[in-house]
Amino acid sequence: MSFTINDEKQYAADAQAVYQAALGAIAGLEGKVLNQDPSAGVVEARFDKKILGKVLGDRTQMTVTISAPDEASSAVAVEIYPLNAVGQKLMFGARQGVSRTVANWFFAHLEHRLPK
Repeated sequence: MSFTINDEKQYAADAQAVYQAALGAIAGLEGKVLNQDPSAGVVEARFDKKILGKVLGDRTQMTVTISAPDEASSAVAVEIYPLNAVGQKLMFGARQGVSRTVANWFFAHLEHRLPK
């Protein structure tokens, strides 16, 4: 059983606006940006066991990839997986639903930050 979540959503906003919204969403969820490449539209972030005061039980790492199929829309793909105490990907023993919760919260924060 894989604990990795791969999701993709489409938005009616340009890639630069979505990229900035993604950075804001990560900061809003108390995440730490590990790497970012604005020209490629890629951000790597890590989240602690506790996000916004709620204890989730596992650390998580997320890679966000933003692409622009055309000028007026963007696609956001995320890969999220749990980490052990030394930052390695957990292959077993992770708590159910942690990655899904982080993904849902990320998309909610992202959508909140997008221009209306």
